[in-house]
Amino acid sequence: MTAQDSATRPSRIAVPAATVGTQHSSRRAGTVMAALGVTAFSLTFPATAWGLEGIGPWSFVALRVVLSAVIAGGALLALRVPLPARRHWPGIAVVAAGVVVGFPLLTTLALQTSTTAHAAVVVGLLPLTTAVFSALRTGARPSRAFWAAAVAGAAAVIAFTIQQSGGALSTADLYLFASLLICAAGYTEGGRLAREMPGWQVIGWALILCLPLAVVGAAVALRHEPFQLTGHSTAGLLYAAIGSQFLGLVVWYRGMAAIGVPKASQLQLAQPLLTLVWSVFLLGEHLTIAAPLTAAAVLVCIAVTQRARG
Repeated sequence: MTAQDSATRPSRIAVPAATVGTQHSSRRAGTVMAALGVTAFSLTFPATAWGLEGIGPWSFVALRVVLSAVIAGGALLALRVPLPARRHWPGIAVVAAGVVVGFPLLTTLALQTSTTAHAAVVVGLLPLTTAVFSALRTGARPSRAFWAAAVAGAAAVIAFTIQQSGGALSTADLYLFASLLICAAGYTEGGRLAREMPGWQVIGWALILCLPLAVVGAAVALRHEPFQLTGHSTAGLLYAAIGSQFLGLVVWYRGMAAIGVPKASQLQLAQPLLTLVWSVFLLGEHLTIAAPLTAAAVLVCIAVTQRARG
């Protein structure tokens, strides 16, 4: 009996050790996936700036949606994903209006006259805006610390935009602030839907919903706007459609599934600072000291809201 017991003890210990190792490996892979998603999103503004070098803003957004919708549709068909339930379609429509059309269009219009660094700082307020929309949508009551940090973050961004615009908000700033509101609504509704269906399917069906409008929009816009496929404009369009709007979301949602939304959201706090780096290396933009300082201040405010909400 003693020999048998000693023989069986290693196997009893090895099972939980292997399980722990598997769980650790899964979390590590999930962290890598989420980090890849954040990196993909941080390149969206530089890619858009490249695209605008040869393609008009309305054409760029319409073609971006068409390309990503075709890819998403192919994935949904290949995996034989059934149509969402009827009750899900209103929420998908909100996601489509906010994330697929509204945010890309408004930020693209803003980038006609704004630098990517400036836009990155302003849009760095998006996690706070989304948290506010989520509180209003779900009826949650965040703490006073949450609201104090949210107001401080908003004040920092508003002060930055006014200072950068010479004492008044520019048209590009108005586009950016509007994009925050509409994208926050789309993110909030998408987060609610993601509890009932995989997040990538939420985005996929939102893209499919926008496909007819995007095809018509592209046909009209291409007649009235410049369209020149240079190396930069082609790379920018393909990246925005494939890398940012589809593949970036795929790895992002897979990462969230593995490590959870709270940990993944902490990784996303680095996105504005990454965009600042890309704006320097890919576009040759020169940063003022106010840009990284404001971005860092917003990151601190967002970190406080994350802890306060928890």
